Amino acid sequence: MKTALLLAGLCAAALGTYSLASAQERHEEHREAPVRNAPPKFQPHPPGMHPHGPIVRPHPVRTLSPKVVVRGRPTTWPRWSHPEFARPLYYWDWPAVHGVSCVAEDSYGDQYPVSQTTWAGFGLPDMTAVEDDALDRCYAESGQDPSCFLTGCSYY
Repeated sequence: MKTALLLAGLCAAALGTYSLASAQERHEEHREAPVRNAPPKFQPHPPGMHPHGPIVRPHPVRTLSPKVVVRGRPTTWPRWSHPEFARPLYYWDWPAVHGVSCVAEDSYGDQYPVSQTTWAGFGLPDMTAVEDDALDRCYAESGQDPSCFLTGCSYY
């Protein structure tokens, strides 16, 4: 009886280690995360409205239910080799961040949020993975709309 329990425990541990390793390999084989430098000193934009005016959509924006992503676990959508873009600059108090949520939007205005809890030491270099998860979800769930873009991220 003890031998069977020990064998079952060893198998479960080996399977968990293999699953985590394969998830990390899948995430790492996609591409290397770009180096994220600290943002420059914050300077507010000039007062008044943007020269292009406000964005007005012809229909309501639809925001889908957030999907929670867990560090080290594979997501349900495949990685998208999206074009590189200028990543957002975050002026956040990183030790106060408990969770982050990023949203990507497709060409119809549908929004695809993902959320992730943070851990001790979470910071700017970790944001790339959450941003990419939002883009991957948008591309997969929009029928592979290549115009998906990151609208932004927030924390709680």
